[in-house]
Amino acid sequence: MNTRRRMTGVVVSNKMEKTVVVEVSRTYIHQLYKKVVRSKKRFMAHDELNCQIGDRVRIVESKPLSRRKRWVVEEILSHEVGADVPEHALGGEA
Repeated sequence: MNTRRRMTGVVVSNKMEKTVVVEVSRTYIHQLYKKVVRSKKRFMAHDELNCQIGDRVRIVESKPLSRRKRWVVEEILSHEVGADVPEHALGGEA
């Protein structure tokens, strides 16, 4: 295994071509106030696996691919249930 950083997050946008926005959230306890703090950060990642919104993915750092894109989707850990179902299959009007 190499020394590149890896993070796990959820896909929140896939509107671009071959690019997804992955939101990585973490919780930690504040050192002074001892309160649980939730923080989240968004990363743009190169996507060759056709991720859908809601998918849990692992991203790995890479060389700069564009101005804001420095991560690549390594693998899809779990799919969002019902993400690939077209609307007409859900019983909507045709």
